[in-house]
Amino acid sequence: MKKTHVSETPATQFLRRHAVAFEGHPYDYVEHGGTAESARQLGADEHAVVKTLVMEDEEGQPLIVLMHGDRKVSTKNLARQVGAKRIAPCKPEVATRHSGYLVGGTSPFGLRKAMPVYVESGILALARIHINGGRRGFLVSLAPRVLVDVLGAKPVECAMEG
Repeated sequence: MKKTHVSETPATQFLRRHAVAFEGHPYDYVEHGGTAESARQLGADEHAVVKTLVMEDEEGQPLIVLMHGDRKVSTKNLARQVGAKRIAPCKPEVATRHSGYLVGGTSPFGLRKAMPVYVESGILALARIHINGGRRGFLVSLAPRVLVDVLGAKPVECAMEG
């Protein structure tokens, strides 16, 4: 695989600023390819490829949910655990406005706007994860503890079979 230089993103700048050890993994972005496509190209287990989802509660307050690539979010379970009446995915343009990233390139690091971050608890049990590095076609691999230690992510249990 050829090494391609990837310029800094707000996410990689954030990780460097917080002295987080990570490796960058560029791949060929495929529209609607999702985590299955990035996992396939990088030879990674899709379960360890983490999706960064921008959602909102009934009042339109945004939040980030980090989920295994091969699972879906039960918004009902998530709402119950975070004390909201209802949680739903944001429309792509709203997600971009909140996060500062294009959908498909959303990273939980270096967000435009501070928002609560929730992480599916099983992710924290993995040895290493791949997560978006702030642009389409670029993942970073790192220790999942970073999500809690640096982002203050709160563990939740809201995974459903994908």
